[in-house]
Formats: sequence, C-alpha cells, structure tokens
Amino acid sequence: MSTLRFKAVEKLTATTYKEYKVEKKLSEYFCENVFTLEKMRAYLTKVAFSQMKEAIEKGKKIDRSIADQIAVAMKDWALSKGVTHYTHWFQPLTGATAEKHDSFFTPIEDGRGIERFNGGMLIQQEPDASSFPNGGIRNTFEARGYTAWDPTSPAFIIDTTLCIPSVFISYTGDTLDYKTPLLRAIQTLDAAATEVMKSYFDRNVKKVQTTLGWEQEYFLVDLGLANARPDISLTGRTLLGHSPAKGQQLDDHYFGSIPLRVINYMKELEVECMKLGIPVTTRHNEVAPNQFELAPMFEEANLAVDHNSLLMDIMGRVAGKHNFKVLLHEKPFDKVNGSGKHNNWSLATDTGDNLLSPGKNPKQNLQFLTFFINTIMAVNNHGDLIRSAIASANNDHRLGGHEAPPAIISAFIGSQLRDVLDELEKVTEGKLTPDEKTDLKLNLVGKIPEILLDNTDRNRTSPFAFTGNKFEIRAVGSSSNCAEIIITMNTIMADQLREFKTKVDTLIKKGLKKDEAIFNQLRDYVKECKNILFEGDGYSEEWRKEAEKRGLKNLRTTPEALKVELDKKNIEVFVKNGVYNEREIIARNEIKLEKYINLIAIESRVLADLSRNHILPTAIRYQNQLLENVRGIKEIFDDDFKEIAKDQIQLIQDISNHNNVIKDLVYQLRGLRAEAKVMETAQEKAEHFCFVIKPKLEEIREHVDALEMRIDDEMWPLPKYRELLFMR
Repeated sequence: MSTLRFKAVEKLTATTYKEYKVEKKLSEYFCENVFTLEKMRAYLTKVAFSQMKEAIEKGKKIDRSIADQIAVAMKDWALSKGVTHYTHWFQPLTGATAEKHDSFFTPIEDGRGIERFNGGMLIQQEPDASSFPNGGIRNTFEARGYTAWDPTSPAFIIDTTLCIPSVFISYTGDTLDYKTPLLRAIQTLDAAATEVMKSYFDRNVKKVQTTLGWEQEYFLVDLGLANARPDISLTGRTLLGHSPAKGQQLDDHYFGSIPLRVINYMKELEVECMKLGIPVTTRHNEVAPNQFELAPMFEEANLAVDHNSLLMDIMGRVAGKHNFKVLLHEKPFDKVNGSGKHNNWSLATDTGDNLLSPGKNPKQNLQFLTFFINTIMAVNNHGDLIRSAIASANNDHRLGGHEAPPAIISAFIGSQLRDVLDELEKVTEGKLTPDEKTDLKLNLVGKIPEILLDNTDRNRTSPFAFTGNKFEIRAVGSSSNCAEIIITMNTIMADQLREFKTKVDTLIKKGLKKDEAIFNQLRDYVKECKNILFEGDGYSEEWRKEAEKRGLKNLRTTPEALKVELDKKNIEVFVKNGVYNEREIIARNEIKLEKYINLIAIESRVLADLSRNHILPTAIRYQNQLLENVRGIKEIFDDDFKEIAKDQIQLIQDISNHNNVIKDLVYQLRGLRAEAKVMETAQEKAEHFCFVIKPKLEEIREHVDALEMRIDDEMWPLPKYRELLFMR
C-alpha cells in the first residue's frame, strides 16, 4: 500500500470516537444564537420594536434613528454572548456564502477603547464588487459594491461573530447575489397571488407567502482518506476509481441503522442548527453507502434559503470535529447514487391557508384548483427555465440516471387528480347549466379532499411532483443554492396568476358569473398543459421518445439548458415581473457558463496531474516488477518460458497499452484547453468543454480504472472506493 494511503487508513483505524452528548432538550437550544423578536422586545423601545416588527412582517422601511437603536440593541445582545466582531453575511454568485469581519472595538483618547456599532454600520458595508462573479457588470478598476441589511432575516452568531443577513448589489444598483432577486420574486408572487385571493376567494387576505422545505442529501467520508485523494480535495468528487464489489445493490443502507460515528456527528450538527434557529427534524441513511439526509420543518422561503446556505457551512465545520469530510457534490462516486436537494414549494396566506391544500367546502376546493392548475400551467409555459435553474456541471452527472429525475421537465400529479382534471376538461363550453354546477360542486370539487387522502404515493422519477399539499422540485442539486429555483418558480407563477386574472376578469365582463369564469379558464388551461403531465417512469427510454413526440425539450447538458435562458420569452418574464433587468440576466448567464467552464477545466487539470504523477509512475513500477519476475522465469524455465509467463506477459502488455492511451489523452487535453482559450463566447467555450473535453475525461477514467484492477493493491496510490464508502 502506498505511504499516503497507508497513513490515511492507519489514522482512521487508530482513531477513537467519543460519544457526543446532548446536554438539554433541543427546544431549549432553539434560536439560542439568533436575535429573535422575543430578544428584540427585551432590548428595544416600544417604538423601535414596533417598526422592526412591521419591517419583518410587512417589509416597511425603518427610520434611520430607529436603525441606530436597533444597532445598539443588537450589539449589546451580541456582547452579552461574547461576540467581538460583526459581518454582513451575504450570498454572492460563487455558490458559497461570504463575510468580511469588522471589530466592534474602536480606540478612543487616553489609550482607551470602546465597542461601537451604529445604524450606518448595521445598514450597509462596502465589499469589493469586482472580486466576486459579476458577468462583466463591474470592471476590475470599478471595485465598489454594497451589502445592505435584510431585516426580514434575523441576525445570528457564529463563534464570536455577529452575522447580519444582507443583500449584495453593485455601485450601479445591479444585483450580484441570490438574495436580492429572491426577495423581488417573493414580493411579485405575493402581489399576484394576493390579488387573485382578494378578487375571487377571500378579501381578508393581505399577504401570500412562499414556503419552502428543503431536503439535504450528502456523503460523509473519513477526513484522512479524503485528504489522500487530490480529486476529492480539489473538485469534491472522485475523478477516477473502480466500483467496489458491493455497492448499493442490496438496498441495505437506506433507512438502516445509523453508524455510531455518524450519529455523533448528526447529534452535534442538530444542536448547532437549533442554536441558529434551523428547525431540522429528520435524519436518515440514504440509498448509497455513506450517504445521508437531513430535513427541516417548512419555513418562509427567504429564511429557508438563508438556513440552507448556513447549514452547508455548518456541516463542514462540525464534520471536521468528527474527522469527517462532507461531500455535497451531486455525484461524488461513479456508478453510485448522487445527492439532490428536493425543494418542497407551496404558498400560504396570512390567514393560515395553504393554497395547495383542498378545503372543507366547494369554494375552498375551487381555490385549491385555481392555484394547483395555474402552477402546472406555469411549468408548462416555462419548463425550460426550471431546467436552466437546476443546471450545473455537477448536476449534469446526476440528471437522467436511475437515481434522479431526467432533464425533461414534466409534472406528476397522481392518477386520481389527473381524473379530476380530465373531468373538468369535459365540462360543456360556455355557461354552466344548474345541473352541471351541482355536479361539479358535489362530484368533482367536493371529493378532492378524499381523493388526496388516498393519493399518498409519489413519483421519484418526476422532476416536479405534487405530493399532497405542495410541489416537490426533485431535480435540484445538493450543492445548489435553493434561491435559484425559487426565484424561477415564483416568477413564472406570478406571471401565470396575472395572466389568469386578466382572462377571468375578461370573462366576467362578458357576463359570466365569477365561479363560471374561473371554471372556464381552468378548463382551458387543463387542455393546454396536458403534454407536461406524466404519471409513468421518467427514467425509461419510452418516456424520452414520448416526450419528444409531445414537443417537450430534453436539455441534457448545462450549455444546452443555459442557452435557452437568453430566449426573448424567458428574458421577458423576469423583466416584466421586476425580478431581473436584461443586463442582470445576461450577466448571470455569463457567470454560470464561466463557472461551468472553470469547473471542468479544473477537473481536467486535476485528472491530468493524478494520471502523470500518481497513476502512471505506479503502473510503471508494477510493470517493472512484473518484468523482473518474467526475467527470473526465463532464467529458470528457458524452454517453457513463454508458456509459463504468458499471463504475466499479457498483463505487462495490457498495462503498457493503458499507459500509452492515458499519456496520449492527457497530452490531448492540453491542446483542447488551448483551443477553448481562443473561442470568442462563453457559450462556445462551454459547449467545447461539454462535448469535446468531458468525453476525454471519461476515456482517461476508463483506462485508469482498468489499471486499478490490474495493479497490486498494496501499490495503488489512492484510497479506493471500498475504503471511502465502507470504512466507518
């Protein structure tokens, strides 16, 4: 065994693990390190507290004088918890969170110092906008950008730093983060949905919130073993490695007994989450070996996105204490299930109704059908935008395999609800007769709660599935920021609801009663969106063929998916609803393409380095050992030499052939990357990396994996899959 690999395994087997003890009830930890409304009440005047509450609940602007009071209160609370610094915590387009720490400490006269924090410091900071992805919005010499406090998401403490959730914008006012467009998308859907509710169902509704429940999948591998793999350290996944004899074939890991070392990690992670107000409630083994999942309660979408971004950081911090490395890559291991982040999306009113849940009477069920069918219609009209929102180099490895939904966007609603829509579609054109109204209310609308009660199954092969009172967007990647898909979902839904209201109002003006107008319009939508409804196996080749007949796009790769973002129709829906301007859309498209290019470029360089400096030298050393052995056989068995040594000679030839192919492919990679440098557009470069360079990486892997099965196990330089996936 190589020295590096031996040391990694030796460190793992020699380590002892202490049980992590939870000292008190989880509810007692909850929000311990969060500046909640309850804590604000204790620190703020009545006027300041009232303004802060209205800012959180209604989005009202906070006066500067009140901001000073809030800043002092926030500082005093933080100092009482041992905090020394503060930061505007934001989510730039890197995919990670960002923070610049400043001390509360300020020197004053006579060699003394005090802790200072005011409203101006709370409201705004100034990081370097050109050093973050900006898609050409900012030049290197135009560095100014601003982070601005988001009062709707509470401040929290990490270690000795007060973290203030913030938006990030350029000097020109263009958005450079995920939070700003998310807040815009939440606001535009709130306005559209509230208008529909007030006009047709409930005049008392003043606000419609987007709710989100995410499910985070991840792998845990031993830290020593991970550090002995340059590909894991630099790319988050294994670029080579032969499958072990046992993988996930027996389905024995899923929901199985959680290993002791892992449960200790999970317990500490849950405590840290609770302290930060992240209401995690579910933990279990996932399908693949060493793969796990955790999930929280549903929350308002902005807070849920912040919590998921924060969680991904906390997971890494806690894992290190348990000698684990967390892998959030969508496909860390070849031929093993990858990881997703299911986004459960729904809408809730300030009066307590879930708009995707049926009610106790026909009116409430008509309300349910309105939002249910409009959601499907939004996906029908803009499925390509949903596909582009989940597109990434990492997720391309996962989508379309027998573990994740395909790249074809379809909607699963279950056979019972499909029957409801079919029955609605058959309703006679024009005004409903009294008999038809009664039939609809009693036989169609009235039975929806009972239908959903029995409709508990779900389709794990569908990228967009209705699961009782929410839609589960299953194709989102595990390392993604949840904001991307929620921004898209909210925007297309807001656009759809506005169109719906315009059409219904037009029918009412023509003389139809309100319920009749709604029914007529919903019936028309059911006819329009039938192509996107699919109840079968999304993994099957038959569905791919059927989807093509229906005219559904199969955007299999990220470059294909990102290209459609710039279609006129897709730009218009964001601009019209005030979520992005055209410049921001183009910039973000450029950023995503550049990230795709850079990720594959890094993978190609890492794989070339592994091949040249780890694999080929090992293969040559083993080949030389075999040659020495063959020479010894020749000296002893000269006459029968060829017959006795034929297997070893064949092995030497096989190793030599694989070595030669690997060397040639590595040399080709350098030339192919050079070709990309002279290409004019990011789209052209991305397609080159996707369709020309990526296949070369797969070819190299195929030959390296073949060498792994031929070379002495003790000589192989890297931890193997059986060690990464099965050592506890």
